[in-house]
Amino acid sequence: MLSVCKQTFSASLQRASVRCLGSVVPELKINDFGVKNEPVYEYLKGSKERVELEKELKETAAKTEDVPIIIGDKEFRTKDVRYQVMPHNHKKQIAKFYYADRDLLNKAIETACEAQKKWDMVPIPERLRIWETAASLMASQYRAKLNAATMLGQAKTIIQAEIDSAAELIDFFRLNAYFLKEATKYQPISENPKITKNSMRYRGIDGFIAAVSPFNFTAIGGNLAYTPALMGNSVLWKPSDTALLSNWVIFNICREAGVPPGVVNFVPADGPVFGDTITASPHLAGINFTGSVPTFTRLWKQVGENIHIYKNFPRLIGECGGKNYHFIHPTADVETVVNGTIRSAFEFCGQKCSACSRMYVPESLWPKIKEGLLAKRAQLKIGDPTDPQSFTSAVIDDKAFKRIKNYVDHAKKSPNLEIIGGGNLMTVWATSSNRRLSRPKIPRIKLLTEEIFGPVLSIYVYKDNKIKETMDLIGTSTSFALTGAIFAQDEKFSKSAVEELKMTAGNFYVNDKSTGSVVGQQPFGGARLSGTNDKAGGPHYVLRWGNPQAIKETFVPLSEIEYPYMKQ
Repeated sequence: MLSVCKQTFSASLQRASVRCLGSVVPELKINDFGVKNEPVYEYLKGSKERVELEKELKETAAKTEDVPIIIGDKEFRTKDVRYQVMPHNHKKQIAKFYYADRDLLNKAIETACEAQKKWDMVPIPERLRIWETAASLMASQYRAKLNAATMLGQAKTIIQAEIDSAAELIDFFRLNAYFLKEATKYQPISENPKITKNSMRYRGIDGFIAAVSPFNFTAIGGNLAYTPALMGNSVLWKPSDTALLSNWVIFNICREAGVPPGVVNFVPADGPVFGDTITASPHLAGINFTGSVPTFTRLWKQVGENIHIYKNFPRLIGECGGKNYHFIHPTADVETVVNGTIRSAFEFCGQKCSACSRMYVPESLWPKIKEGLLAKRAQLKIGDPTDPQSFTSAVIDDKAFKRIKNYVDHAKKSPNLEIIGGGNLMTVWATSSNRRLSRPKIPRIKLLTEEIFGPVLSIYVYKDNKIKETMDLIGTSTSFALTGAIFAQDEKFSKSAVEELKMTAGNFYVNDKSTGSVVGQQPFGGARLSGTNDKAGGPHYVLRWGNPQAIKETFVPLSEIEYPYMKQ
């Protein structure tokens, strides 16, 4: 793994007690999930969860899972065979899977559209029961399996997998169900219910939703595919090749929980082939996407070019990354800054769209912060993710390694850039594996605006009397606006900075790192080129996939056409 630090200058909704078309729909009778988050287990030595995880890691690593394409209730295998390998051991294949071609994708679209009609008739309380069942399975008997697949397939350490493929995934299922349940409590005003009754219900969207998920968070895959399904939609789920196994585990858990065949179809595919096929279908109802700006832009353009063929105006939700910042005020607590920045920039090799990628430090604090960063950096163990002592592991694949290395080489060659920690890539080739592991390094540069999506932190040291001028750089140096953080003990500055930097981040932190949003606590998403800011993990996200219908029922006959004033 390359680890580098850089910094830069520049059946339809059943309504609660609603009289509708002559019938009374019973009030929702489901467990009150509440709004508590799933606890994050500690995995201390000898603990029950540690023993279960170690057992599952051995079992998962000992085989290559055969993962078919699933359309409806049928399995398909094509001649286009692919393998998911361990990022930290390229010789070990953990999943064999198949790419769906254009014909299979069109078959999936047809299957999904038919399934949607039946699924939309399933009462919401029943869907909520299925989602709670899935969440309970994830929280108990399949927790270790989800975490093991994520650790081995995506090179996440124990804690990073537990936060992602256990706690956050469970939270998405439970809290999105809770938000939907709460939304059904709203009903429009009925001034005289004996004369007219107004009601509101949510339907799915006729057609299908395409879910395109990334490698870096198992939970995102589950959210992108299953939240639209919760609202009565059908889905074509294109998982990432490098998160294939963990996503497959989610798919099977949801099948076991009761999600009917065809509601979510598991269709790994070549990206352009998938995009071209879904955007050419008149039945496209929406795209739920997490990935790069170029890919989302391509999909949006294709939708625009084909807008005249669609039955609906497709809903487009996208999260596209960031160039996230830590702004350090002269009054900041140095220890908090150092520890928070190390975690934000380097956990999971910085392969988080919220990872700190640029940092603005005042000259007065720079010596201490620099010393602290280098000291902490020296303590980080880069190794096998299954080793409890590893702080982080390998980047996801060769393409990522080469891309990140290009930025490091650029820093070395640029006369205005200074690498202050590390300096040489140290590639480790193990006898039984193909692993690229290196020490983190911290270059100091003036200008870097591109998202690297790796453990690269760029630091710009500013003069203490240039706070305002430096803050102006945050919003003008990049087109991203995902996450950002300020560190300051000066309360007056903090309050002003919250307003001054309002448009620079969708998730903003004060005296805390730019990563670590929790479902239900910090709904996640950014604006500008970071995405459509629909706030996954919040109450509005699930409703974005609903298709509300307002109903007015009148219980008295209309006996005349004239209005009273007309008789005077």
